[in-house]
Amino acid sequence: MAKYIHNVFGFYPHNITLYQLAFTHKSVGSKKLNGITISNERLEYLGDTVLSTIVGEYLFKKFPTKQEGFLTEMRSKIVSRASLNKLSVKLGFDRMVMYAKSHDRHAQFRSIGGNAFEAFTGALFLDRGYNFTYKIIVNNVILMHLDIDDIEKNDVNYKSKLLEWSQKEKHHVEFRHVGVKGEGFEKQYIIQVLIDEKEYGQSVDFSIKGAEQLAAEKTWHQMEEESQVI
Repeated sequence: MAKYIHNVFGFYPHNITLYQLAFTHKSVGSKKLNGITISNERLEYLGDTVLSTIVGEYLFKKFPTKQEGFLTEMRSKIVSRASLNKLSVKLGFDRMVMYAKSHDRHAQFRSIGGNAFEAFTGALFLDRGYNFTYKIIVNNVILMHLDIDDIEKNDVNYKSKLLEWSQKEKHHVEFRHVGVKGEGFEKQYIIQVLIDEKEYGQSVDFSIKGAEQLAAEKTWHQMEEESQVI
């Protein structure tokens, strides 16, 4: 693993255990006596926060004349689950993550790669600190594997777009969790969009965030057909 990290990111870990944990999915994680699974979930939580801060700082410096709305939208696109999943494949995370192979057919929906990337960011932060992590993420990930200009033009974040519209037009939008399908690794979340209590798009996905995005996209297209938005 140390060699892989050096080949992809150009440095050797100080504490390799952190990175091993970052690549350990809960489906194969061991359990403590108190029942807590030792996996990458806590590092994922930390990495999500650190990554959002790094991307926010990078965009703030790159676009000195852009307003808050633009910066927020761009950050949402870069750190979205779909974006991180694609990025993890480019970096080879899909070959490094340890998870139960019996669930491989649903790996992309469970966002194993994207989650592992967040966990890796968390491990890097604990191992080397913020400044070092910032340099690695910007120089070895953003500048090498992301086309910021293309992201600016494409990859619409329909949830953000819908919320921005609702604030401007004084409407109440709710992403209501209406149920689940399946259990364990087969669990899917059902999200219903309501605007002023009127039902719009409903979607299902293996993550709540994913279901919200799909439901928001359905809702937006429905509103376009009804000429509620231009």
